[in-house]
Amino acid sequence: MAYWLMKSEPNVYSIEDLERDGAEIWDGVRNYQARNFLASMALGDRAFFYHSNTKPPGIVGLMEVVEINVVDPTQFDLASKYHDPKSSKEKPRWHTVTVGHLETFKTAISLEELRKMFSPEELWVVRPGNRLSVMSVDDTVAEKLLCKLRSA
Repeated sequence: MAYWLMKSEPNVYSIEDLERDGAEIWDGVRNYQARNFLASMALGDRAFFYHSNTKPPGIVGLMEVVEINVVDPTQFDLASKYHDPKSSKEKPRWHTVTVGHLETFKTAISLEELRKMFSPEELWVVRPGNRLSVMSVDDTVAEKLLCKLRSA
């Protein structure tokens, strides 16, 4: 099992939305490195849900990858800001995963706290200027995060 960190703006899709829905496709990713991380995911992998573009940003929950190699339907939707005119149903360019809710943490770990706990090499989300929406998390870092979140 691998660990990941996946960002979403809470006004677009929040941990509360995922808790209500149970599972949801993680659509709209349009960065090739993030897409490659999505393609690397396996069933049962865990992902930290990170609320971005909010005050304060931080890790708010835990998800499980419940479906892999999902064609992102937003690439074909002419009305979507994620529409990709170079993609076709015969040769889709964007694949993603479906995630299921596992846990909403009582207390979030803010970006400020994460910067105190980890170096930019240990946890990419603390890198200055990092805009990647999906990233891998080392097992050791994941264990530290889970211990902190569950002891809060």
